[in-house]
Amino acid sequence: MKFTETRLKSAYIIEIEPIEDERGFFARSWCRQEFESHGLNPEIVQSSISFNKRRGTLRGMHYQASPHEEAKIARCTMGAIFDVIIDLRADSFTFKQWVAAELTAENRKMLYVPEGFAHGFLTLTDDTEVLYQMSTFYEPASARGIRWDDPAIGITWPLAVSAISARDQQYEPFGS
Repeated sequence: MKFTETRLKSAYIIEIEPIEDERGFFARSWCRQEFESHGLNPEIVQSSISFNKRRGTLRGMHYQASPHEEAKIARCTMGAIFDVIIDLRADSFTFKQWVAAELTAENRKMLYVPEGFAHGFLTLTDDTEVLYQMSTFYEPASARGIRWDDPAIGITWPLAVSAISARDQQYEPFGS
């Protein structure tokens, strides 16, 4: 696997390194030793799928508050997403900065989201599916979110939002 650190410390784009032959290819998509060698949390205790019917569906920006902060690996298994993370670590020199990656079924890239980050995405195609692997169990009492259009963060989304949950619409700007 190829690990490329983003400009947000500890957040990585992960690419598979396929071994191809006439049948197709084989590649590892997760390896505890490789995650540990990059200083990443290798724990996976839960996996979830998000299916989205329409292009322009926005989910986010979600995180779990302490003491239930989670690391997450996101991969688009069908369709395409504009995947966004925001550094919410107050002691980080990239505090309140964001980075995005286009994850598609074709490019098979993954985004490693460290603890202390908010995460969300916008679908770029109809019928999009996203697979998540998380380092800690979902804890409803620790579930939090911030506005996807918070002017203090300034995310530049590539297209208009056509579907968003009532919960995601009601989140407050960060720090308000």
